[in-house]
Amino acid sequence: MPTSPSNISKAPKTLNDLKARIADEHQSLSKRLQQVARYFLDNPKDIAFGTVAVISKDAGVHPSTLVRFANAFGYSGFSEMQRIFQQHLLHESPSYKDRISMVRETFGEDDGSSVRLLEQFASANSATLDHLVGELDYSALEKAEGLLQQANHIFIMGVRRTFVVASYLVYALRHADRRATLIDSVGGMTMEQAGNMRHDDVMIAVSFHPYAEETQRVAQQALDAGVPLILLTDSELSPLAARASAKIIVREAEVHGIRSLSSSLCVAQALSVSLATKNK
Repeated sequence: MPTSPSNISKAPKTLNDLKARIADEHQSLSKRLQQVARYFLDNPKDIAFGTVAVISKDAGVHPSTLVRFANAFGYSGFSEMQRIFQQHLLHESPSYKDRISMVRETFGEDDGSSVRLLEQFASANSATLDHLVGELDYSALEKAEGLLQQANHIFIMGVRRTFVVASYLVYALRHADRRATLIDSVGGMTMEQAGNMRHDDVMIAVSFHPYAEETQRVAQQALDAGVPLILLTDSELSPLAARASAKIIVREAEVHGIRSLSSSLCVAQALSVSLATKNK
């Protein structure tokens, strides 16, 4: 349904404002519009320079759905929303995805040798870390640091790929003389381990798409108990993002479909070493 002029006047003027609106209203969108939202946030360059036909095909929706999505956020049509993405990219240096694409073009996709793959992964991760420094929300990082500094006990959970980050955080925080526990689900004791959390503790959830259900359950249990949640994630649309006390969003490199953890580990190191310098 087309938006009224009063709604059009409320359309976000910057991409950051639009991202915030999408995150705030994500749960109220239809499943189709949620699908578009994820594609928009993950592929800003494609949105900026693609045609409606190509974007709708890549997003897996009908072209009219893109128009409905734009209308839902107060724009008169898709073209008006697309200009927000174009203006943002005009003022940006190449994104880490663009740089990774350059790496792929330079080295090619056909050489599967370990040396060539090492070159690709190293270059891709270097580009991603540049992106991290330039784009991370430092206020969220500082908020997380403050919560950890005041916490009586820190509970940390991350499963499958994110287990690496979660286990490192426990290791590093303990060396920073902080009480830290990894919720590792050994013996199927996930909820029993999480049941030890108290209101003066803090939970860190490391959760990337497709967002493990067990991490969501434990984080919800923490939130229900009044425990502040620090979320290390890859998108504003993470199911836990809306209720997190501190939301740290990182983008990781991806080469040949393999996603890295370099940015997440750098954030983990920054937080733990910072706490080590501020021991109570």
